[in-house]
Amino acid sequence: MQTAEIVFHYFPNLTDRQRTQFSKLLPLYTEWNEKINVISRKDIENLYVNHVLHALGIAKVVAFNPGANILDVGTGGGFPGIPLAILFPESRFHLVDSIGKKITVVRNVAEALGLTNIRAEQIRAEQIKGEYDFIVSRAVTRLKEFYGWVDKKVKQESSHLLDNGILYLKGGDLEEEMAELKRPYKVFNLSDYFKEAFFETKKVVYVPL
Repeated sequence: MQTAEIVFHYFPNLTDRQRTQFSKLLPLYTEWNEKINVISRKDIENLYVNHVLHALGIAKVVAFNPGANILDVGTGGGFPGIPLAILFPESRFHLVDSIGKKITVVRNVAEALGLTNIRAEQIRAEQIKGEYDFIVSRAVTRLKEFYGWVDKKVKQESSHLLDNGILYLKGGDLEEEMAELKRPYKVFNLSDYFKEAFFETKKVVYVPL
């Protein structure tokens, strides 16, 4: 069974509060997964690599500023939003999913961790009002379709090292999918940041808007 130590290895400058919050993720998700299945049963023991570190791959690409607004579309049980909200406590995260049971898990996990920088909502991406610095997600659909959902929801004015846009966690060969998007983009290979075999084909796709 994995522990939060692997997170501490890659993110050594965490506060004691953040370390405690990351350590609580496994018991919390193990408990909630028995009621509402948000992570596959056989994958729960790989929570820290396959879900938490995977989510934090976005943080290797950009550090969110205090006051930044981040939208997590199709968050499921809270990924990538919850690990990112722990890492960036002064940024604000809006986690959305169309399935109410999953949002129930997100709200309860966030409350148990004392995360006050998360708002969780059952809503479809197309219905969201407001503008965000970045929109994050973990492979909920092909990028061309995803772009159509969110392209009007990004603030024009950027305040980060990367211009505002989409940060999308994807795996495998993306050539065909990116060709149909017909937009400038950049791919960050997570194997450049994490040595575990899981990350060999995993990427963060950045699409500036």
